[in-house]
Amino acid sequence: MPCPAGESWERVVKLFEVTTSPLSADEVVSRLANPGVGGVATFIGVVRDSTDGRQVLHLEYEAYPEMAEQTLAQIGAEIQARWTTVREVAIVHRVGRQEIGETSVVIALSAAHRAELFDALHYAIDRLKEIVPIWKKEVWTDGSEWRSEQ
Repeated sequence: MPCPAGESWERVVKLFEVTTSPLSADEVVSRLANPGVGGVATFIGVVRDSTDGRQVLHLEYEAYPEMAEQTLAQIGAEIQARWTTVREVAIVHRVGRQEIGETSVVIALSAAHRAELFDALHYAIDRLKEIVPIWKKEVWTDGSEWRSEQ
């Protein structure tokens, strides 16, 4: 099928996303496909089985997706302004019920060289927890509580 005049069949990649689907770090990294990069660093956040000495049964995440995605994109822009060697940033956060061991967030950064990737990655997860409108309900064996993503 030919491409309509004035349009292209370029792949549209969503770099900042809130989703209900299970996350794959490989899939998020593939969003950064760029032959000019020499390194990709990732942070993969998983649901752990305890918090502050309490046994966690599962987590439930909620967000206002449009606002959260805009804020994730803001973090990406902040990273690229501060670490100019970072070429691309992708941040994907899952919402809904998540069991122990499931992936809740994947952050991937690419650059021509590795020097600044780790500092930028650390900044990304800290900033996400600081400003992104995502809330989690921790469900323990003896109760539950809603908290901000922090």
